[in-house]
Amino acid sequence: MRSQIGQRTILLSTRRVKVPREATKEEHPPADEAFNHSPPIDVLIFILMWKCVDKMRCFRKRSVFPFLGFLIVFLLFFNLYMDDGFVLEAEKRQLGETLIQPSSSERYVHTFTDLSNFSGTRNVTYRYLAGIPVPHKKYLTIGLSSVKRKKGNYLLETIKSIFDQSSYEELKEIVVVVHLADFDLVWCENLVQEISRKFAHHIIAGRLLVIQAPEEFYPSLDGLKRNYNDPEDRVRFRSKQNADYAFLLNFCTNLSDFYMMLEDDVRCSRNFLTALKKVITSREGSYWVMLEFSKLGYIGKLYHSRDLPRLAHFLLMFYQEMPCDWLLIHFRGLLAQKDVIRFKPSLFQHMGYYSSYKGAENKLKDDDFEEDAVDIPDNPPASMYTNINVFENYDATKAYSTVDEYFWGKPPSTGDFFLIIFNKSTKISRIKIVTGTEERQNDVLHHGALEVGQKAADTKQGRQCASYITLGEFKGGSIEVEHVDRKIGFDIECVRVVVTASQREWLIIRTVSLWTVQPAGQFRK
Repeated sequence: MRSQIGQRTILLSTRRVKVPREATKEEHPPADEAFNHSPPIDVLIFILMWKCVDKMRCFRKRSVFPFLGFLIVFLLFFNLYMDDGFVLEAEKRQLGETLIQPSSSERYVHTFTDLSNFSGTRNVTYRYLAGIPVPHKKYLTIGLSSVKRKKGNYLLETIKSIFDQSSYEELKEIVVVVHLADFDLVWCENLVQEISRKFAHHIIAGRLLVIQAPEEFYPSLDGLKRNYNDPEDRVRFRSKQNADYAFLLNFCTNLSDFYMMLEDDVRCSRNFLTALKKVITSREGSYWVMLEFSKLGYIGKLYHSRDLPRLAHFLLMFYQEMPCDWLLIHFRGLLAQKDVIRFKPSLFQHMGYYSSYKGAENKLKDDDFEEDAVDIPDNPPASMYTNINVFENYDATKAYSTVDEYFWGKPPSTGDFFLIIFNKSTKISRIKIVTGTEERQNDVLHHGALEVGQKAADTKQGRQCASYITLGEFKGGSIEVEHVDRKIGFDIECVRVVVTASQREWLIIRTVSLWTVQPAGQFRK
């Protein structure tokens, strides 16, 4: 029985293998040719499985036949898997030890419509140079695109700043994706080795990935439009940069809930993720496309990950028209975000001295950057009400936002109020309210009180709290109260500013900043 099975197996394999006519017993084909004519992998598996079955003499015949049926089904699916081109295979070593792996997951292999002629599709297969994506979504993806610079290289410092300025708990919620967008494969190989050596534990933990979109997937970079009278090499540089970002955005689509774009020469503020989360929480219920945490270039721009496919297509469609930071303005406008939503203090600072374009000097700095961003207020979700006559569109909500804007009302009278009602009762540790601006120093609240209340309910005069406690009086147009949670015996539902004396000057409430009680050990020491 055994010999018959062995004969059948050998016969099956010889029928499927094509032996070169030139090969003889004395002459062996070259290694590559021999590999190409070796038995297919499914045949080898079939042979091994048959040998296992042959050795399992203690099994009864009724257990062998179901097993053979399972084996046949397995081989059928295996063949389909190979035919569809989804098997991971090692390509030629174009990048040293790099393994180029097309994946079957939508997360890693995406299809772009070829927007240059609106016909056909473009399948982009990324090279994984270091790390692999984790199977579950994170809170935030941080994307960096980097090319070889003629002077200086700040990528390693940028990656280090991201990780060093994050607490252990914050690191669990982020993934950093670096797109090496230079076609110099030797440079890429050397940089990948350096990144892998310095950040090995982050790569193993799934917090750092290094990828590359191969050159053959890029749109044409020759004969580009000479918009804005830019020189030809400048047009080529910025057009390629648009494509670089498009491929990076496309890759990051399903990695997290939110996406932050940084440049490769950036320094981060401490606990920047916690600051981001505070801002995102404060914007719940409001519509936004892009939030900005730096006023420079393509630094600190935050998106919903669900918008990344559209943004990637948009950058590819107009890649030769204008620089990426200009395209971003048009993109958010098309998605109905008319105004810039930028937050202070800035969470990211440009640190490079030399541009990636021709090594030109670029010493731009963001003067709104602060190294310690933990002091950004929480401002939990709430609704704002006031009976002060509002001037134009300077409504009450603008005082509660951390965006650089404010509430502006006409001269208030005694008893007028500015009211904040939380969506749910909250423990507040600190309250700070500032009125007036540097340009309009007289438009401050000259006489007013700060109150907190509980038991919010709808009344004839609108939604109000049933009872209030006064925390203090305004002095010099501002007030700050700390340890609020220790001074009152209830969770707060309302914060109210009450005008205690009429004034002739208009009133600007520049900022209303609230800090909630944080769990112990939230921030890294």
